[in-house]
Amino acid sequence: MVKNKRLFVVSSEPSYYQVPIFCGLEDNINVSVLFCIKKQREYKDEEFGINVNMGINVLFGYKYRFLKNFSLQPYNNFWGQVNFGVVKEIFLEKPDFLWVNGWNSFTNWLAFLAAFLIGTKVFLRAESPLNQELLKPKWKLFLKKLVFKPLFKKISAFLYIGEENRKFYKYYGVPDEKLFFTPYAVDNDRFMAAAEELKPKRKELRKKLLGIEDDRPIILFVGKLIDKKRPLDLLRAYELLITDYQLPITPSLLFVGDGALRPELEKYTKEHELKGVHFAGFKNQTELPEYYAIADVFVLPSGPGETWGLVVNEAMCFGLPVIVSDMVGCAPDLVENGKNGFVFPMGNIREISRCLSVTVFDTTLRNSLREGAIRKVFSYNYKNDVVGIKAACS
Repeated sequence: MVKNKRLFVVSSEPSYYQVPIFCGLEDNINVSVLFCIKKQREYKDEEFGINVNMGINVLFGYKYRFLKNFSLQPYNNFWGQVNFGVVKEIFLEKPDFLWVNGWNSFTNWLAFLAAFLIGTKVFLRAESPLNQELLKPKWKLFLKKLVFKPLFKKISAFLYIGEENRKFYKYYGVPDEKLFFTPYAVDNDRFMAAAEELKPKRKELRKKLLGIEDDRPIILFVGKLIDKKRPLDLLRAYELLITDYQLPITPSLLFVGDGALRPELEKYTKEHELKGVHFAGFKNQTELPEYYAIADVFVLPSGPGETWGLVVNEAMCFGLPVIVSDMVGCAPDLVENGKNGFVFPMGNIREISRCLSVTVFDTTLRNSLREGAIRKVFSYNYKNDVVGIKAACS
């Protein structure tokens, strides 16, 4: 029984991806969230390089507090979160459980120490995939084992988000009985409902958003236009697609997002006279569904650092076939070659082009992949997150 137990969550900042979990736990568990960075609904995103509006209220349905941050440069890095108040909150309130998101901030380590001192059970949820971890130098892996092994022995439960994340914990010696599956998820119900609502408006939306009046396929990228996401790989693969393959009609390529690489991408597009490329800029969670609704295939070519890729979940809720690199964290969990999409070796532009060529114009295959996408993403939902966390509490 976990009813009436108290769970504190230490989180860097409010996120619409976690709100449904907090709310879902409230039926049985008294949840309080301690945020390290205070953000308004509209704020300056350093990687997008612009002011963004989240579009969705993320401070509702659960109890929360913003801790005073003493960092001179508040951000999602180790010294960007220095919240001494987390120790006071844990000592005074003495929660039964403490859920900490990762170990990459000073505040998280303060929280670990405070919880260990008073005997509060600690749950750890992080994103690290093993395949990316093993790319690091051997000396760094050796040092991390020296740090992680004693830390991980003191942690009561590990809330793993997917297969590569589970392997990461196993690599550092975590036993199976401490592992609880809490899949990385999006609001499937909201996105799938939007997909049904927008389906009859697809033709109208294509004209409104991109000025496209025919039924040419649209290839979609959603994310920050930064090095980690490798958007230039997709642009070059698109160029190969329209020059090396005999296509009945030229598909369009749509980038939704902003970031430091946008000028370079726009310059490449102009210099190579790629007429079918569109840049929509940043779109928030209320605006994104229209762009998923007009697309035919989704591509995420990211490299190391893409520890999951929740935009893949979102795209699959719209029944989009997904083409992702083998460095994208969610690939082993969500993408099955030939069943709902394709996985290609990171940086292999010709292989991206080939995957596009067999997906974009084969309507029968694309319909099959669409059905596979919806089936696969269905179980990656917030209900299963709540089940996993309640099991850890038990």
